[in-house]
Amino acid sequence: MTSAPLIILGLDAGDPRLLETWSADGRLPTLAALRRRGAWGRTGGPELVTEHGVWLSLVTGVSRSRHGLYYLRQPPPGFYHPRPVSGRDFDTPPFWAALRGTGRRVAAIDVPDMPLVPGLPGLQLADWAVHYTEEAPAALPAGALTEAARVFGPREIVAEDHTEDEAKDRAIFERLKARVRRKGALLRHLLAGGEFDLIVAALSEAHTGGHQLWRHTPEVSPPASAELAGALCQLYQAIDAELGRLLAALPGEANVLVVASVGLKDQYPTGGLGAALLRERGYQPAPSGGRPVRGSLDVARRLLPEALRARLSRGLPRARREALLAQQYLAGTDWGRATAFALPTTYTSMVRVNLRGREPQGVVQAGAEYEQILAQLEADFAALVDPLTGGPAVLRLDRATALFGPEPPAQLPDLFVEWQPARHFVARVAHPRGDLRQARPEFFRGTDHSRAGFIVAAGPDIAAHGQLSAPFDALDLAPTALALLGQPAPPALTGRVAGFVQARSGPGAQAPAGRSSGVSEYR
Repeated sequence: MTSAPLIILGLDAGDPRLLETWSADGRLPTLAALRRRGAWGRTGGPELVTEHGVWLSLVTGVSRSRHGLYYLRQPPPGFYHPRPVSGRDFDTPPFWAALRGTGRRVAAIDVPDMPLVPGLPGLQLADWAVHYTEEAPAALPAGALTEAARVFGPREIVAEDHTEDEAKDRAIFERLKARVRRKGALLRHLLAGGEFDLIVAALSEAHTGGHQLWRHTPEVSPPASAELAGALCQLYQAIDAELGRLLAALPGEANVLVVASVGLKDQYPTGGLGAALLRERGYQPAPSGGRPVRGSLDVARRLLPEALRARLSRGLPRARREALLAQQYLAGTDWGRATAFALPTTYTSMVRVNLRGREPQGVVQAGAEYEQILAQLEADFAALVDPLTGGPAVLRLDRATALFGPEPPAQLPDLFVEWQPARHFVARVAHPRGDLRQARPEFFRGTDHSRAGFIVAAGPDIAAHGQLSAPFDALDLAPTALALLGQPAPPALTGRVAGFVQARSGPGAQAPAGRSSGVSEYR
């Protein structure tokens, strides 16, 4: 083996503030031990402009400006109406695909948005115990599915509940703690004696648990329940303990990276406000007559009470619900007169300019007219005020051209609108030319994701750097991992090798003095 083994452990939506606080005060001893020996800090960069697609950018090293994933439903190129998508719909292989033909053994387990990679020696398991998926689990070799069921028990996806019911919060908390223990046992079993050169495995309980327990967590808000005030910390502690047990069972000379994708923040749905601005300010006009075309089913639904509509919608197959949404969205706009349109999102508003040559009925010319429309949109969004706080309703506006390159994007929105975090539902915002309103949507959750994740790295080839002085760019993970494996990065990867990576003085050289390479710190 020409390099130390590399272990990458993913924490899906592990909040950086909580990870920093609880590892600093000793409540997360595994992360604290890694921090003492290596380098740590927050992740950032343009890839974190939206949660969806972050894992794809992290583990492929390819920017979302190229892979194209930015939301759970988005229009295909050349269309207006959205369709459900996931990382499986984008042909962007993870960085470990570059190890094919090298003889390196790889274990990849439950990495979000990642399919199996044929032709790699080792073990791969996908979509077994993740945050949410409609994909069936898969494995290479296929027998690993049977082994996973034998060790883990029945596959379990723990769904969020957004009713803000304390009893339901408690029940989901207990299920997540139990699943963490089962997932840890499964990882130790699958990885025992495998002699893998690369291990990439993710745990997702912090994602569901964060949304479910955020309102009870005193570090972020006054707890809604005294009984559940420490629940999220206990869940993070359970995850940290399983990380420690796993690392103790794996080679002590390994390089270890623990990466959290994104954090959380207080936020009720805001996407309807962006849609209202595009309609009311004339960017996205309704069809002639001033009213969107509605089918008989849509008219019937609108005559029913909201709670009953929600129950009926949930009772329809997902494919039918998505088809209805796409139909209504497409029929609700006069595309030949629209200069811009809001994509149907729940939190961050995303706007596409109806650009000639890119959109099916584009009317805006590239160049000066495109820039003018974006400037007008930015001015309209910046003028919005939350009447409850008296402050700006929008926190941040990002053009795709500023984040990802000078040309209008092929697939991404042209403008990302991040609304101010809030612990209340913003039903109305004030604009100098009139108020804008949104109705309470069926999906109603009080948390969204922040634009920062977390990383800690330690091992024989990682300097005892301490806290990073700048955020770790998401696109740097893949080239850094390949460098630690002694493997050149493919030309498609544009990120850089992290500065905390240090070369050994020679084959088999020991870790630098002052940094333990044993496993005792994880026990």
